[in-house]
Amino acid sequence: MSDFSHTPVLFEEILLGLAPQPGGLYLDATLGRAGHTRGILTSQSTARVVTIDRDGGAIELAQQVLEGFGPRVQFWQGNFADFAPGPLRFDGVIADLGVSSPQLDDPLRGFSFRQTSPLDMRMDQTQELTAATVVNTWDQQALAAAFFTYGEERFSRRIARQIVQRRPLQTTTDLVQVVQSAVPGGHQRIHPATRVFQALRIVVNQELAALETFLARAPHWLKPGGKLGVISFHSLEDRIVKHRFRDSPLLEVLTRKPITPQAAELQANPRSRSAKLRWALRSAAAVQQGSEIERG
Repeated sequence: MSDFSHTPVLFEEILLGLAPQPGGLYLDATLGRAGHTRGILTSQSTARVVTIDRDGGAIELAQQVLEGFGPRVQFWQGNFADFAPGPLRFDGVIADLGVSSPQLDDPLRGFSFRQTSPLDMRMDQTQELTAATVVNTWDQQALAAAFFTYGEERFSRRIARQIVQRRPLQTTTDLVQVVQSAVPGGHQRIHPATRVFQALRIVVNQELAALETFLARAPHWLKPGGKLGVISFHSLEDRIVKHRFRDSPLLEVLTRKPITPQAAELQANPRSRSAKLRWALRSAAAVQQGSEIERG
């Protein structure tokens, strides 16, 4: 239970932008440790939240910590790109695209390069594809392309070549050692394995494809005047959010520049440093056009 006593990234900014209303219906598309959902439910005693998470373990723990809210909160396990709300329409939809701290810190999940773990990285533990499969079976060209495209890693070819020469790799430590041997020494702002681990996580969980699908569908789930807020953690995600908000015929962009953590939050939670929050609104002017699109 103690894992759920945290304050999520950009918590105040989410509640301020969402502005939960009495009797409002909201969608938390990335439940995680339930911080944002709990904030919505606490801020308005008659608000309701539908929640989504790919991780069955996260949902089980959230069901316990949110038990006191009864039927005001509902749970759905799966990828937010596959969610089908039926006739439901929401006053607000939020998504926090970050990997939760329990996932990062769990030595069995393989998300972090800071501890020895199996090369897993699955958010949904029921899926077959793991990081070990990618690292040990993809050819050199495919690995290099993944590291460059999804990790923006400029030494992608060197790293891919070293992986192919030294595999099979079994643990995160094995992978870190290979990356470090391939990357030239010198002062680096981040750990040399950061971008490779990011790329593998995106590939294993098909994160960017899922985000594209979610952003195409989510505007249709909003009531007129409903808001869509997305917290991203790296430039690839933020770029997609920015352009999909701008290009959607159903949305009015509310944040020309992303909202970022204040100094106090950065000091309390260094992991929040890369977070960016963008908001868009389903404007009344777009409702008729949106209805025509939905019927088409």
